[in-house]
Amino acid sequence: MTQPTSSNIQIPRVDDRPVWDVVFAVYGYPALLLAHRLKVFALLEDNPRTLTEICDALNLKPRPAEAILTVATALGFLSLQQERYALTAVAEEYLLLKSPNYFGFLWDLMIDNYQVCSFTSLEKSILTDSPQIYGGGDIYQSHEEQLELLHRFTSGMHSMSMASALIWPGILDFSQHRMMLDIGGSSGAHSIGAALRLPNLQAIVLDFPQVCEVAEGYIVEYNLQERIKTCGVNIWNDHWPSADLHFFSNMYHDWPPEKCHFLTAKSFRYLESGGRIVIHEMLCNDDKTGPFAPAAFGMMMMGWTEGKQYSGLELSTMLKEIGFEDIQIHKASGYYSIVTGRKP
Repeated sequence: MTQPTSSNIQIPRVDDRPVWDVVFAVYGYPALLLAHRLKVFALLEDNPRTLTEICDALNLKPRPAEAILTVATALGFLSLQQERYALTAVAEEYLLLKSPNYFGFLWDLMIDNYQVCSFTSLEKSILTDSPQIYGGGDIYQSHEEQLELLHRFTSGMHSMSMASALIWPGILDFSQHRMMLDIGGSSGAHSIGAALRLPNLQAIVLDFPQVCEVAEGYIVEYNLQERIKTCGVNIWNDHWPSADLHFFSNMYHDWPPEKCHFLTAKSFRYLESGGRIVIHEMLCNDDKTGPFAPAAFGMMMMGWTEGKQYSGLELSTMLKEIGFEDIQIHKASGYYSIVTGRKP
């Protein structure tokens, strides 16, 4: 190999920030999970505090505490004014247990299963095309066998769903619909959000019986038990109740295309004529060039499920092949979009 010399060495055409960003993501973002685990955000709920006060309260030394607090501030979860750290709006909205949009249960789920996103596990997922969650077992079978895992998973799903559940029902005019079937509805977060936004809507959460028991607790929390019911079934094998609105959130990305096709066809068969299907997902670009968030979500699915993140084109093509009409794609909240179609 020819060694470069001062006469032929070239200045790089672009700077090295993208390659540094990979390194910083590996070390930097876990600092937020650590801050959550150490209860930094809960500590700052009532009052801003100095570094010394935070160290004293959490029994941390200044160097590691400052490292974590600096990352949390850089990423917009904390602010620093007059030497006191305070929560920002995003931390108050998503990282305080009292908030209805509390995201911490999903972060707990990530921490509890952090080995899934280790380099070794991700490499094994890629090389074997198989999920590595719970030591490589089937995620849903593990939940059936271990109720504690099911409860923690369902709480995590509730955490990641409530904020967006309050937004998508306002994206289109859903006021003509009277019964929503929330298929694989988990905690019932999206049924709760839809019922709060659409006063004439009733909803049924369709999921495994053990999951429905957890969902009923959340439904009672919002005093919506008169409008939201649960139905404990196996969505693949059992009959679906009658409804004129079928809703799927973060369901299609759990499954390969042939199983998504099966769900879409079953929805078409059971949906009332004139009814609408809504698929709520983070969508990749049609040419699979990004954006980064759904692309990274796809890597998460490599570790957790059989599925992948789909593009709007893939899902709308699937709806059209099954027979749905009036197919539309709309931005919803955050990274989420909805893909919808109407049964003739």
